[in-house]
Amino acid sequence: MRLTQKLSHRIAGRLSAGRRGRIAAPLVLLLGLLVTGGMYAAFVSPASAQDQSADEDMVAKGRSLFLVGCASCHGKNGEGISTVKGGQYGPSLVGVGAAAVDFQVGTGRMPMAQPGTQALRKAPVYNAEEIEALAAYVASLGPGPSVPAESEYDVKDATNEDIVRGGEFFRTNCTACHNFAGNGGALPRGRFAPALTGVSEKHMYEAMLTGPQQMPLFSDEILSPTDKRQIIAYLKKNEETPNYGGFTLGSLGPVSEGLFAWIIGIGGLVGAAVWIAANTTRSRKKTQHE
Repeated sequence: MRLTQKLSHRIAGRLSAGRRGRIAAPLVLLLGLLVTGGMYAAFVSPASAQDQSADEDMVAKGRSLFLVGCASCHGKNGEGISTVKGGQYGPSLVGVGAAAVDFQVGTGRMPMAQPGTQALRKAPVYNAEEIEALAAYVASLGPGPSVPAESEYDVKDATNEDIVRGGEFFRTNCTACHNFAGNGGALPRGRFAPALTGVSEKHMYEAMLTGPQQMPLFSDEILSPTDKRQIIAYLKKNEETPNYGGFTLGSLGPVSEGLFAWIIGIGGLVGAAVWIAANTTRSRKKTQHE
C-alpha cells in the first residue's frame, strides 16, 4: 500500500514538473491544433469545400465585372466617390447587400448611361449569371439583404384574403407616391415614383427590402415577409383586372380628372356656346306699312 502511494506521488511529481517545462505549452498548443484540424477535416464534406471555392470564383468574377462597369462611379472597392462640392458621384455600396444589386442591375437602372436625377428602368445590360456575380461581390463588401428566395415572393397561391390585406397595406404605405392603382406619380426635385405595372414579383420584393433611390426602406420589422408578399399579390391582381370604368385617364386620380373636366368638359361647353351664338339666325326688323 505504501509502495503504491510512493509510486503515485513520484508520477504526479514528474507530470507537474513537466507541465512547468518550457516546451510544455507549445506541445499542448500543437496538440490542440492537430485535434481541431482533424475534427474539421472529418466533419467538413468535400461538397461544402467545393461550394466555398465556387463562391470565391463567383466573387472574383463579380469584381472583374465591377471594375469595368461600376468602379468609375462607386470606386474600385465600392467605397463611393465624392464630388468636389461634397456630394456623391456614386454612393458607397458597402452593406447594401446582394438584393440591392440584383434589383438595380436586373431592372437596367444600373449602370446608368450618364448621371441624372433618377435612374430609369431599361433593358438590363448584364445577363443573369453576370448579375449574380456582381451581387456576390458587393455582398462580400459588407453584410446586407440577400437575394430573396422564390418562396418569399411567389403569389401564385395567394388567397382573396391575402389580396385584400395587401390592398390595405398598399393604400396605407404606398399610394402617396405610386397612387392607388400603382401607376406612379410625380415627386419633388424632378423625380417620380415609377409605375408598378410590368414589374416582376422578385423586383417588387427587393425594392421594398432595399429602398432604392428615394423610396423608403421597408425592413422585415416594418413590413413582414408575409406583408410584402400580400402587397405583391394585390398589385398583380390589380394589374390583371380590366378597366370596367372605360377611359381611366391613366388612373392618376383627381388631378388628371380635374384637368379633363376643365379643358375638355367646360372648354367644350364654352366652344359650343360661342358656335351657337355665331351661327344663330339673326332677327330682322320688318318695316310695318300703315
